[in-house]
Amino acid sequence: MTLLALLSGRGFQSALEPAGTHAARIARLWDIFLIVSVVVWVLVMIALLMAAFRRRRAQHDETAGATNTVSIATGITAVTLFALLVSSVLTGRSIVDKTAPGALQLIVTGHQWWWQVEYDDPQKSNRFQDANEITIPVGVPVNIQLRSSDVIHSFWVPNLNGKQDLIPGHDGTIQLLANKPGVYRGQCAEFCGLQHAKMSLWINAVTPDEYAKWLASSRQPSKIPSTPEQRIGQQVFMSSPCPLCHTIQGTDAGGKTAPDLTHFASRRSIAAATLPNRRGYLAGWIVDPQHLKPGSQMPPMLMKQGELEPLLAYLESLQ
Repeated sequence: MTLLALLSGRGFQSALEPAGTHAARIARLWDIFLIVSVVVWVLVMIALLMAAFRRRRAQHDETAGATNTVSIATGITAVTLFALLVSSVLTGRSIVDKTAPGALQLIVTGHQWWWQVEYDDPQKSNRFQDANEITIPVGVPVNIQLRSSDVIHSFWVPNLNGKQDLIPGHDGTIQLLANKPGVYRGQCAEFCGLQHAKMSLWINAVTPDEYAKWLASSRQPSKIPSTPEQRIGQQVFMSSPCPLCHTIQGTDAGGKTAPDLTHFASRRSIAAATLPNRRGYLAGWIVDPQHLKPGSQMPPMLMKQGELEPLLAYLESLQ
């Protein structure tokens, strides 16, 4: 835990409480800057107090002393700034390692206002997509290729690494390496429009064994509805405009402009970490998304009586 984290306490989403190698290096750099800044401030205050209360001296002595003091202070300042510059450059280089052996490959695309996550694999049949959540194994580096489909976004998971911009037409990269299991919150750190503040995501860091099980499950198509209510819900979904935007593997829904819903029920939140993934919130999001997230690309669903509950049952079955 870093110096300021000890002073401020534990945070829900904090760069001062690193959970990964890269974030720890950034946190150490922050500690260096903080300590140097405090020391400089204290020395300046001492110098001001000494100047305010010292006895008046002869004019020539005062001028000579002032000249010597300025020269010394200038030299110390230059050396300090250069040392901080070097430490900053070295830290920046240390958190960029594209050649890490055994690194996983992900592609994250920023949309207004959600995150599309693609788990890359040399074998095309093993690739799949998720949305607004990234699951990674502890102790394994994860290389993420960053893209934007519209405007400039910025990918930031404070507990695991620094910020990296997503610029349309120019792919960027960032690496995550979690040292301990946990759930870490990330967000867009570049103003990207009306709902910028509600463009967040979750990073689920799990053990390698748990990751292997999750990976095998995530590569499977959606589950077949097992109850009459779920089957009705699937019919409601397929007869609505939803398949034009959303994909559910194993069905005819193949839309590419909205989050993949194949394993929707396994996510902890909806609307890019805006709301918990619970039935009441999900119902409100389906019926009137503009009330909860004005400006989002999802239109309200005009539903007949008796259609909403089966639809919710079907979506909740997509584990």
